[in-house]
Amino acid sequence: MKVISFKYFLALTVCIFFLSSCSEDSNDITNLDQVIDDRGRGGDRGGRGDNLRRIDNDLVYDWTQKFLELERYAGGMRPNASARAMAYINLATYETALPAMPDYHSNEDYLDGLNIDENQMDHRINFPIAINAAFAKSIDHFLLNLPASEREKIGEYEEYKLDKLDRNVSGQEVQASIEWGRYVADQVIAYSQTDTEAEAQIQSPQPLSYEPPTGEGYWTYGAEQERALFPYWQSVRTFIANTDETTTVQPIAYSENPSSDYYAQMQEVYEVNNTAKAEENEQLWIAEFWSDDVEGLMFSPPARQFSIANQLLRKYKLNLAEALHLYVKLGFVLNDAAVSTWMYKYQHMVMRPNVYIHEFIDPAFQTNLYRLVYWPNPTFPGYPSGHSCFASAAAGVFIDFFGDETNFIDRSHEGRTEFRGQPRQYDSFSDMAYENAYSRIPLGVHIRMDCDEGLRLGYEISDLVNAYELR
Repeated sequence: MKVISFKYFLALTVCIFFLSSCSEDSNDITNLDQVIDDRGRGGDRGGRGDNLRRIDNDLVYDWTQKFLELERYAGGMRPNASARAMAYINLATYETALPAMPDYHSNEDYLDGLNIDENQMDHRINFPIAINAAFAKSIDHFLLNLPASEREKIGEYEEYKLDKLDRNVSGQEVQASIEWGRYVADQVIAYSQTDTEAEAQIQSPQPLSYEPPTGEGYWTYGAEQERALFPYWQSVRTFIANTDETTTVQPIAYSENPSSDYYAQMQEVYEVNNTAKAEENEQLWIAEFWSDDVEGLMFSPPARQFSIANQLLRKYKLNLAEALHLYVKLGFVLNDAAVSTWMYKYQHMVMRPNVYIHEFIDPAFQTNLYRLVYWPNPTFPGYPSGHSCFASAAAGVFIDFFGDETNFIDRSHEGRTEFRGQPRQYDSFSDMAYENAYSRIPLGVHIRMDCDEGLRLGYEISDLVNAYELR
């Protein structure tokens, strides 16, 4: 029998170890030294590989689920402050991970005032640990008005995730990674605070200083609880789609004439709402499935789009870098959709159908939203529909990433018994956005033109955001 020499055995062992260490399926390459070795030392984030492509999306998925769990209890945020919060949270995590994403660009050059100094980063960073710290720090800052018992869950969850991430990582590297994640989150928080309009308005979402103008068919509030929500939001900073780049279509003229188009749209709401209620039909299911109107019960309408995105992470098996890329653009598009939509709402001042129907069709009318809330209407003008705009803005980003055709089952409210949340299936993202948009008619809170215009505006905004390249 031939004897293998010790020298040959040693060389073979080293070779096997080296090959197993370089396996493309390995999730262990997480620090900056290894990223630099992967991509070479020349150029600006150039080189052969994106380290975070070799890590799954669990960290983004899990923290987004935690955000969705908590956001329903964040008083006075929905929908605008929630959309803004998600944009900044996901900006912080994206920028934290960027040194390990050589194929991607920073937002610093585009967002004037955002300053992140990579010299603040230790040479050895475990990026999942850094991202975990950035999530915790930014969610704790941007989720406002949480009950103390809910806010405590953020720190607890950070520790829970860290316990799973810090195995086989030195204490020095853990600390350096946490410091980097918190540093980037602090820089993003500081940047957000330079938007003084937003900072003031999130502290007073229904300002007593605002009294709606009067005019024929104008929206107004019927009780103190219904005072105008975020009436000055048009002055809040956008990320990509500035309000001077978006357009509006004039609503059809107000009329009390039963043969007018305006009256016909109000009549449609009355009939569809009441039929859905009486028959408990699919329209009622659609209305409640997409509602997301109720604080304490559901997450907000823009947050719903992150619930959908989380399901898409799993369906399409995005890696960590791809997930961070998708989420930062989704945050941008929802924030910018809120700014333009609210500008046009308070420009056009279109009333809600509940008020019109009470006066001209049926004084006993109740919306299908009414059984879930203390008053029958969202507390702002109707045109364009915010739900519709958030739906198409997000759909435009999803289409850009995945194509329009899909086989997607939305399980956002699966298992809920307080309303009809059974999963629904969609063959395209555009079909899903369409159903979301027009769900507001059987819910009783929007007329058709509100949904038409919201859907159009959202796609316009997504086109602007999709043109913004980060790769």
